[in-house]
Amino acid sequence: MEDVSEEIAALALQGPTSARVLRAASDVDLASLKYFRVASGTIGGVPVDISRTGYTGDLGYEVWMPAADAVRVWDVLMEIGRPFDIKPAGMLALDVARVEAGLLLIDVDFNSSKKALVDEQRYSPFEMGLGRLVNLDKNRFVGQQALIEEQKHGHPREIVGLQIDWPQVESLYEKVGLPPAVSPIASRVAVPVFKEGIQVGKATTTTWSPTLKRMIALATVSRGHTRPGTRLQFEITVEAVRHHVRATVVKTPFFNPKRKTATPIT
Repeated sequence: MEDVSEEIAALALQGPTSARVLRAASDVDLASLKYFRVASGTIGGVPVDISRTGYTGDLGYEVWMPAADAVRVWDVLMEIGRPFDIKPAGMLALDVARVEAGLLLIDVDFNSSKKALVDEQRYSPFEMGLGRLVNLDKNRFVGQQALIEEQKHGHPREIVGLQIDWPQVESLYEKVGLPPAVSPIASRVAVPVFKEGIQVGKATTTTWSPTLKRMIALATVSRGHTRPGTRLQFEITVEAVRHHVRATVVKTPFFNPKRKTATPIT
């Protein structure tokens, strides 16, 4: 086994026009490239692998290439992508997009068992909404018995999506004579979530969605309060005073356009 991590670079090209940019820049047959599949080709004379993957909720691709040629591939894509209004984006923008897509971030929305210091920090696949990937009938594996017991008795909590009542947030700011403060950056500060005054969970990532024009969050909520449509209360602080605003449990992903997985891409 050889570690080639330092020799390979990755570039994510994401968004509704990403396929059109790649069609113009590469010789890869994108029409037949299905979701989560990989194809090989060249961009600007550089050999690349293109996977139809990404950490956003939209149509997107990840380009894998020799690290020494990464800048050339970047330059080619930026030049060819200019008529498509291509824009460079960093991790802060990606953090907002992945919440819109309902994608979890390790050590923020959940913890790995290896790093967990207390039981509260340990998450199972069922709690993360990944139960469809668990096969309890296969040969023995680490954690199998614990998962069998959890399936039998039900998982005690679950990660869900929350849609926060924005008009109520606006009214809180209006009462103190301020315009509503909306950060363009997703907050990774855990915020309590309540049901009739009793805490039933915590929101782990909260953001304003520029795509949906809504305030949304990913939250860990106790069993019995995870059904879509359940009304909860979300804690928000305005001028150092804590308030509760309405929040509704919704299905994730928040944003899920058909073009993300469609083949061929129209």
